[in-house]
Amino acid sequence: MSTNVTTTQVMTAPVADLVARPTTMRSARGLAHRGIQNIRRLPSAFFPAMAMPVFTMIAFAGTFAAITRLPGFPTDRSVNWFMPLGICFGAAFSGIGLGFSTIRDIETRFYDRLLMSPAPRRSLIIGPLLTAWVRVAILCAFVIPMGMLLGVRFTSGLLGLFTLVVAAVGVSTISLGWGLGLAFRFRDMRGAAVMQLTMFVVLYLSSAQMPLPLMRGWLHNVARINPTTNILRLAREGLVLKTSPDYMSWSNTWGGLLAIAGMATLTLVFARRGLDKLDK
Repeated sequence: MSTNVTTTQVMTAPVADLVARPTTMRSARGLAHRGIQNIRRLPSAFFPAMAMPVFTMIAFAGTFAAITRLPGFPTDRSVNWFMPLGICFGAAFSGIGLGFSTIRDIETRFYDRLLMSPAPRRSLIIGPLLTAWVRVAILCAFVIPMGMLLGVRFTSGLLGLFTLVVAAVGVSTISLGWGLGLAFRFRDMRGAAVMQLTMFVVLYLSSAQMPLPLMRGWLHNVARINPTTNILRLAREGLVLKTSPDYMSWSNTWGGLLAIAGMATLTLVFARRGLDKLDK
């Protein structure tokens, strides 16, 4: 009888241990579900990420419509040039918006519960990352049709659409890591101002408004070494003229993919180290 009891205890121990310690992806999906639910519960927190790309696209494309007359400008439609910029702005805000939410959770002590839970620590990064990707999908599904109504035309078909979405997902991943890293270090809304300011600076000190060959002075030098320039080239290569040097090709693609991989790795490591410090 004692042998049976011992055997049962041994067999049920791993099951109990599995229940007590949820897997990384199970915990991450739970956090992602909470983040997606917050879009419905607090639409005001998600609205700026939707409004920013539309505002940027309409305001810049209308104000700078004559920019396409410059010799060597890679498209004859200003909205083709500025819609990817708007989507990248929205993707950036989708990421740092989750940084704002994390600060709010830290201030309300909800994050203490997460730290006390048996969930693997990496799930606290992966969960918001999944949420950011969902937010980008919603963003693209809303902004791209709006852009097409305003005259956007993809010169490379679905492949151009794909590179634009990849660039948007990459920007959201980078900004998510940066936002979480700052949230874990500042632990209050002082970090929110730094998140927004740095994303504006990094995006605008690139080829955001003007192709690199047409830029002059110090801004050209900064944009040339800014990896965000490569990401914007990746986003736009399916929207420029087929005669443009920036048209769809591997030489215009690999730089953006490399920039996304490098910057995302750095910011996610930055976030994880901040989480480790918060956990102590």
